Amino acid sequence: MFRIGDFSKLGRVSVRTLRFYDEEGLLAPASVDEWTGYRYYTTKQLYELHRIVGLRQLGFSIDQIRSVLQGKGADLIDAKLQELENAKSSVDDQISRLKHYQQKGCDMEYQVVVKDIPAHTIFAAKRTIPSYANLGEIIPGIGAKIAAENPDVCCTQPEYMFVSYLDGEYKERDIAIECCQAVTKFGKDGDDYEFRTDGPLTVASVLHKGSYDGLRVACAFLLEWIGANGYRPQGFLRESYIDGVWNKQSEDEWLTEIQVPVAKG
Repeated sequence: MFRIGDFSKLGRVSVRTLRFYDEEGLLAPASVDEWTGYRYYTTKQLYELHRIVGLRQLGFSIDQIRSVLQGKGADLIDAKLQELENAKSSVDDQISRLKHYQQKGCDMEYQVVVKDIPAHTIFAAKRTIPSYANLGEIIPGIGAKIAAENPDVCCTQPEYMFVSYLDGEYKERDIAIECCQAVTKFGKDGDDYEFRTDGPLTVASVLHKGSYDGLRVACAFLLEWIGANGYRPQGFLRESYIDGVWNKQSEDEWLTEIQVPVAKG
């Protein structure tokens, strides 16, 4: 039999910890002297203590350890393993992104953010445009037509409007696009547009400030980042227009978010 101080030295835990485990019903002393109040432990309990300490080192809470010791921990172990796998994946992703950041330098123009976008109800209109320069002319007409044919459908606030490029490669002419706008509810489909649910989805994105002439560089940076960091594109590249000619006089103030739906691995 060992007094609590000696037992704490054998188990490499503090006396305070042993008292706490007793209070929580995890490890009670083998006996307590009724006159002195001294607590005594046996070598058998050293085995039990090691099991508790091992579970603590695996990240289990006191309540979870209690369940494991009672033989009810199979699901908890599975859940903890999944939690650690997710944490490892997150850390691996951060390491990869930090290395890329280190390689490119802290003063690089673009910063990639991976984020989740909730599901939206949208209208979607496919078009083929002669060139990128025609994009600004076509988008207002699409919105005006849909608003006229669906006067009770409103755009969401804040607005979320984007254009997806459907060719899967860069083209100078005859570019296939899909113009989309988040709306508050489904409307009636037209002859050249439809209402549908978009997402939810995970995207890698960058913000580009300035003229649309620089979007090609931003797109190339984003696509290179996706490949370098172990992600796979899961859809078409899209441009979400936040500020533009409709609310900013100077091109220098235009703000565009470039998004690519992605999955890890």
